[in-house]
Amino acid sequence: MGRFRLFALLIALAQVAAAAAPQPGLTLAGVYSRGIDVTRYWVSEKLDGVRARWDGAALYSRRGNRFNAPPWFVEGFPNVPLDGELWAGRGAFEMLSGTVRRTRPDDAAWRRVRFMVFDLPADPADFNGRLRRLRDLFAGRQSPHIGLVEQFRVADHAELMAVLDRVVAAGGEGLMLHDGNARYRAGRTNDLLKLKRHDDAEAVVVAHLPGRGRYAGLLGSLLVETPDGRRFRLGSGFSDDERRRPPPVGATVTYKYFGLTRNGIPRFASFLRVRPDP
Repeated sequence: MGRFRLFALLIALAQVAAAAAPQPGLTLAGVYSRGIDVTRYWVSEKLDGVRARWDGAALYSRRGNRFNAPPWFVEGFPNVPLDGELWAGRGAFEMLSGTVRRTRPDDAAWRRVRFMVFDLPADPADFNGRLRRLRDLFAGRQSPHIGLVEQFRVADHAELMAVLDRVVAAGGEGLMLHDGNARYRAGRTNDLLKLKRHDDAEAVVVAHLPGRGRYAGLLGSLLVETPDGRRFRLGSGFSDDERRRPPPVGATVTYKYFGLTRNGIPRFASFLRVRPDP
């Protein structure tokens, strides 16, 4: 192969690799604990939705896969990168999950969805500055399919927990806290915190374990593995339909739990959902 052809092939391979490169990393939340100075943080409701990133032209999942949103849904979106959640309201996660995972978009279902924005990932300012710019960006914006997550301040831990109680009582999932002085950065960080009445985490399905008694012939539990290699069973939290058609081996599932045992195993772990990453 001549030098020119080899050089051309290398350029073509580089272009393919660049096109297949994952989307820039997202900020992932740490967990709030008492004693943190809440006056540094902006507080918002934790939306029970699907994380999404707008790159100025299309919506992408946390793994960098494109959501097949209808063209009319994203019409009028700003031409700057945005970080947020696709959301269909409290208690509508299952509908939302089915909607965003379709390869052919269902127009009627997508009309129930909004892209709720909470950050400007490409902006170099701290969160105080990014929030000001977001509010300016969304002032007067008319699209019914995109909105800005409400951010507010609290005075102390007691007020924060009172807000949490009101949100949970109304059917919400919890709260998020953004450090006002922090710049946007990818990965797990305490610049962004989540606060819920229970802990949650993700694990990969390793095996299906058969049920007994009333669950004979159905799923009894999932054997799952955490990112650090711990394995345990998830046997509760499933509907009868989910037991008939359980999450496949290799799927990533979210579970809730209440602390850890001495061996580091989630206590009272219960299945919540399959992560809807297309």
